[in-house]
Amino acid sequence: DYTVMASMGHIIDLPKSQMGIDFENDYTPKYITIRGKGQLLTQLKKEAKKADVVYLATDPDREGEAISWHLAEALKIDPESNCRVTFNEITKTAVKAAIKQPRKIDMDLVDAQQARRVLDRIVGYTISPILWEKVKRGLSAGRVQSVATKLICDREEEIENFTPQEYWSIETVLHDPKSKKDFNAKYYGEKGKEVKLNNAEETKKVSDAIANADFVIEKVKRGQQKRNPQPPFTTSTLQQDASRKYNFQAAKTMQIAQTLYEGINLGGKIGTIGLITYMRTDSLRIADDAQKEAVAYLTENYGSEYVKAKNAQDAHEAIRPTSINIKPIDIKDKLTNDQYRLYKLIWERFAASQMTSAVYDTMQVTIDANGHTFKASGSNIKFKGYMTVYVESTDNKEKKEKMLPNLEENQTVALKSSEEKQHFTQPPARYSDATLIKELEENGIGRPSTYAPTISTIVSRGYVVRSKKQLVPTEL
Repeated sequence: DYTVMASMGHIIDLPKSQMGIDFENDYTPKYITIRGKGQLLTQLKKEAKKADVVYLATDPDREGEAISWHLAEALKIDPESNCRVTFNEITKTAVKAAIKQPRKIDMDLVDAQQARRVLDRIVGYTISPILWEKVKRGLSAGRVQSVATKLICDREEEIENFTPQEYWSIETVLHDPKSKKDFNAKYYGEKGKEVKLNNAEETKKVSDAIANADFVIEKVKRGQQKRNPQPPFTTSTLQQDASRKYNFQAAKTMQIAQTLYEGINLGGKIGTIGLITYMRTDSLRIADDAQKEAVAYLTENYGSEYVKAKNAQDAHEAIRPTSINIKPIDIKDKLTNDQYRLYKLIWERFAASQMTSAVYDTMQVTIDANGHTFKASGSNIKFKGYMTVYVESTDNKEKKEKMLPNLEENQTVALKSSEEKQHFTQPPARYSDATLIKELEENGIGRPSTYAPTISTIVSRGYVVRSKKQLVPTEL
């Protein structure tokens, strides 16, 4: 009984050729129909006239709310009537439930979008001409891209002004006669107090002092450490993880996520279904039914000791699979390779977020050699918990810690070898897509929908170039 039509995004916007904002009258925006949208608008008006009721089901965010309001105005629908429906996933259940609960257009969201658009225009159209005059024609200054460019330039300046500091380390291989196992220990200081080795002379002095010394285990500390699963993805954490794991640029991640959200034809009885929830969000909430489904799935497939208790809720929703029962491997042949990889990442992160912590046995050892202190530590996984499904990646590659032999206090271990190493402190790293997005988000700059286009814009305008995954500012 429904005719479904698309407005293909915005139908009206501020004019390109002028400021389009009436400063004298409360900054009122002057809207015009977007070029090339006239025919589509006529078609929409024609169909809307015929219909008993029109529901506006644009995206569930500020931008979507504004498009609905523009459509209501154009199609002569009262924005105060229950004409707006939203859903967070394109599945049969979600769409049917949404149609049952129409609401009026939320003018607070519309105003937020208008304020952002007007601010964008004022900043862009007032500063850009200065750039054309002073620097080069065709440049643009935007609210978020200017800040992103500044961050990248500031970082470059830090790198250029960086003075490396020399420091040394001593790494030893020790042998435990009881277990016949070797383990590594690093120089820490003297008589339990930390000491930094600044040059070759200081380092050689320590090496000579320990060459024939007894290495005695002074202190053994055993413990347990928990590692908690990460929450499900938000827009920024999805972009960061896909960048680290697959080297996807933010724009590519969003493009693939869009196809997974809009729906994939899985054939058979299922047909076309949206595989993930809406991909522009900064919330960590999970819908109750998704949580129940996850608990049932994980209990059945892994056992109840792997399932964690319920977590806190808030307004929007995180990015998750629309159904945990649609396993990535089962639909691999229906997806492109990139779609499969991204869906698998979202599926695994969500499943892991509903699971128990991983538990490690840890051991830290302090060793004395002729008044010089060495330290060693190790850990061993005792219960994998969520790590059976997913392990998050980080920007710094940590070495895997091995478990130490079963050492006792006051026992003596033998020195097998010792190596002196010279190091220099490193300047801060240039931003990658992942670290820049993290920095923008931590500073409250931009919204989930702006991270990808911001990076694309500053690269396409030639303010920044990519070099080996890093973002480097240009002369411009």
